[in-house]
Amino acid sequence: MTQIAAQLFTIREFTQTRDDFAASMAKIRAIGYEAVQVSQIGDIADTDVKRIADDNGLTICNTHSSVDQLRRDPDAVIEQHRLWGARHVAIGGMPDEYRESEDGFRRFADIANDLGETLHAAGMTFSYHNHSFEFVRFGEKSGLELIFDETDPRYVQFEIDTYWVQHGGGDPVVWIEKMRDRMPVVHLKDMTMLPADDGGRPVQAMAEVGEGNMNFAGILAACKRIGVEWYAVEQDICQRDPFESLAISYRNLREMGLS
Repeated sequence: MTQIAAQLFTIREFTQTRDDFAASMAKIRAIGYEAVQVSQIGDIADTDVKRIADDNGLTICNTHSSVDQLRRDPDAVIEQHRLWGARHVAIGGMPDEYRESEDGFRRFADIANDLGETLHAAGMTFSYHNHSFEFVRFGEKSGLELIFDETDPRYVQFEIDTYWVQHGGGDPVVWIEKMRDRMPVVHLKDMTMLPADDGGRPVQAMAEVGEGNMNFAGILAACKRIGVEWYAVEQDICQRDPFESLAISYRNLREMGLS
């Protein structure tokens, strides 16, 4: 099995019904992916999700789950992940109400510790996925540094998103290295510049891995050094058909030596 997974948020418009989910998983497997991260799918029974993944030879390596669901009914989340055979649970970001102050980040870190401890006791991991708002600075530390420093490494892992680190002015390689022993899954997407808009300004955009300007040789080397388990391809906004985007990223990662 390859370590490359397709983050299903990329194709969220095509996973909202059971039939569409099944057709999409067949397309994902045809590209070459052998694993997926479940995120933003429709109201599909957990048993159907598992059956469809199995029928297509796809491992569910991890998910994005909501903070609300994890706080309200952690047992249901644990049961779902055990059914799917997924040991890694992540959240896509912190709720808005914690984002505006240093105190908010610290309060969220306490919540993350509690959630992570519960999942750890069930034999699972809990990871935080960053965007770029976490790079706002509060004195000497950014928000992401606060989360890192204020959470227990036994209970809180990280799902570093390479694009959003770069977008926030950070160095993805440095942040990946910082996460040694705390990052089972990484999110890979590239950054490029599109031609100028009507105002004459170049437009920054997400790109398929290897099609932009980021240092992916360094990124992948850093991931290997720290022992990343899964490399999840995610592209929030695609400039072409999202399945084609996933295929381009997959081919480029294989050509870069990721297996």
